[in-house]
Amino acid sequence: MDYIELTVQAPRELAEILVAELGEVGFDTFEDNDAGFCAYTTEDAFDRDAVAEIMSRYEGIGELAFSDRIITRQNWNAEWEKNFQPLIIAERVSVRAPFHPKPAGLEYDIEIMPRMSFGTGHHETTALMIENQLDIDHQGKRVLDMGCGTGILAIMAEKLGARQVLAVDVEPWTVENARDNAAENHCRTIGCRLGGAETLADEAPFDLILANINRNVLLEDMHEYARLLPSGNPILFSGFYEEDLAKITAEATRQGLRYERHRTLRSWVSAIFTKL
Repeated sequence: MDYIELTVQAPRELAEILVAELGEVGFDTFEDNDAGFCAYTTEDAFDRDAVAEIMSRYEGIGELAFSDRIITRQNWNAEWEKNFQPLIIAERVSVRAPFHPKPAGLEYDIEIMPRMSFGTGHHETTALMIENQLDIDHQGKRVLDMGCGTGILAIMAEKLGARQVLAVDVEPWTVENARDNAAENHCRTIGCRLGGAETLADEAPFDLILANINRNVLLEDMHEYARLLPSGNPILFSGFYEEDLAKITAEATRQGLRYERHRTLRSWVSAIFTKL
């Protein structure tokens, strides 16, 4: 199955509204750019009429334009090899493709080949999650990475000392990619699973949960994450904008999670909560 990339040109204040609207019609990954943003969904979930209807509601509010294209699995590696640049996060973590040289003088080095998955560290939410991970004790912990994408957060968790990591995603090629990236980074504690929160019914508790997905999925599945987290343990959320933090916090409070702190980058958020 291939992806649909929707390219939207819109002013910032309108772009944030459109991201929320598109999240209701199947788009679950968003990447900002100078002109607006790109949104991604699978080809089978793409409804061109629904997108056109959303866009028509906002005609005349600033300069608005949009187009879509198919990104095939065959073309994905070539696209990333052309555009993917090495990244340094918090002056401590290198994120690079296997064809980039390893930088010197950093604590952690992660190799990522995205293929058909998202989450290389270049998106604000992934970088923010890694920064928050650096502040959390992973040593000897059992960790859940929900919406694992490329597996970068799971790999970071093992490098920070986790004893066991479960990486979960709803897309088959994403799980395959996460598994390959874990092997590329010589990880031994990471298991990869296809599915969503429904696959966690028989799981034992986790010491730390990482959930970088999107606002709607976080709100829908937060009760399941909270159930799997013992009292006093942290959970990291991302995949939403600053204006959504109040909704995330309100639902977290209902589920017995206490807000601790959050980071922001270009209006994206990664927040830390603790189970009461």
